[in-house]
Amino acid sequence: MIDLTIHRQALDRNIQKARESGVVIPTFENMKHPETVPEPIRARLRGVGLWDVDPLNLFRITWKNEPMESGGLYRAVPNYIELPPALTGVPARIIALVGKWFPTGCHKVGASFGCLAPRLVTGQFDAGYHRAVWPSTGNYCRGGAFNSKLLGVRSVAILPAGMSRERFEWLSQIAGEVIATPGCESNVKEIFDKTHELRQEPDCMIFNQFEEMGNHLWHYQVTGSAIAEVFEAVKRPGDRLSGACFTSGSAGTIGCGDYLKEVYPGLKLAVGEALQCPTILENGFGDHRIEGIGDKHIPWIHNVKNTDMVIDIDDEDSQRLLRLFNDPAGHDYLREAGVPEETLSQLSLLGISGIANVLCCVKLSKYYELTEHDVVATVLTDSADMYRSRIQELADQYGPYDGRAAAVDHALHLLGLRTDAMAELNYYDRKRVHNLKYYTWVEQQGRDMHELNNLWYGSTWDDVHRQAAALDELITAFNEETGVLKRL
Repeated sequence: MIDLTIHRQALDRNIQKARESGVVIPTFENMKHPETVPEPIRARLRGVGLWDVDPLNLFRITWKNEPMESGGLYRAVPNYIELPPALTGVPARIIALVGKWFPTGCHKVGASFGCLAPRLVTGQFDAGYHRAVWPSTGNYCRGGAFNSKLLGVRSVAILPAGMSRERFEWLSQIAGEVIATPGCESNVKEIFDKTHELRQEPDCMIFNQFEEMGNHLWHYQVTGSAIAEVFEAVKRPGDRLSGACFTSGSAGTIGCGDYLKEVYPGLKLAVGEALQCPTILENGFGDHRIEGIGDKHIPWIHNVKNTDMVIDIDDEDSQRLLRLFNDPAGHDYLREAGVPEETLSQLSLLGISGIANVLCCVKLSKYYELTEHDVVATVLTDSADMYRSRIQELADQYGPYDGRAAAVDHALHLLGLRTDAMAELNYYDRKRVHNLKYYTWVEQQGRDMHELNNLWYGSTWDDVHRQAAALDELITAFNEETGVLKRL
């Protein structure tokens, strides 16, 4: 469970710092239902840009932001797109929440908030003393550094050296320190090694997304609720929410599947990974180019017992489709293929991991022979804005793009997807995957077997899910003690 023990002296210092900095912290209820955001904050948000380093942007940690660069408030239904059969090649309805309209352009700003906020409002993290360390394969450390900046907290961002140039350029302006570890998305062990080194420094507090239950809880509460709201808004007579697919970086996002399976018990929950590093399917080796997901271990916060299927995605598919979706020649071809203009205008909302998520949805739809009455949900973690340098690299590698290349990419890397490199997981398959946690978390990271077994046999997940109400009470009490909201 998330430790909610109060450390009163540090908490008093955090309250004083928030009072001086004019910080109000949102509750989970505010993030799920932003219509509950106090009116004085809503009024001030009209003058704040989406990416501005302004504490008010804590109240834009929601899937319901208006899709505006500045001054927007909230929508009734979360931001989403629906991808038509002319694009996907399957009759099932594929819906995807849009991450671009979070501050930082990625939903990981929510996951990092879910990790930092509990320790801040309990005083376990001393904002005047500690540095917040954010180990990541990309977007999580961006979200953590941004939230740290908003809250006046020093931060250390850790990510692989092979990540896109855009990430490093932005982080250099926001994070207190940026550390590039060897390798690419698959080199999580190197990230853990650096984290272990920093853990020895007394002023460093590690927010390891792969084991922080606040990451899981945020997605269970906020992302799960958002997907359910979208489905209820778009469903037609006879429609059912049949599947949900999420590639596993930290396994935070797939935590929303716990919520969805409670509300829609027939739903099939699938975890995606890169074919070039098939950790769940084949116990892990190699590396890949699907930025934002990590491999060669099973995250502590992955509720494997609740996962029905593993789907492996070829990273070449995600790369080729990134170019198809963002090149004018690709749009010309897709227009002729019957893809609506509205969809073409939305394709830049898919970053590399978002494309991989959609490919998982397509493969799941084919495997289960889903129909036009089946809806499959996923998320678009970030957008193509994070990968403009990658698109240019593809152009440099393959030369000019034209309709013929676009037709090949669409046919080969999307329409032609097969149901290979995927597997349904029975009870003992899931137990096998769960047991892989032992090597990372017990042998290397100091967890014990009781904790590991409780994830499988015990009530850990249900206990964590129930903590949102207690956290909201602590956040509300924190805001009352600072008095900032009363003065707005």
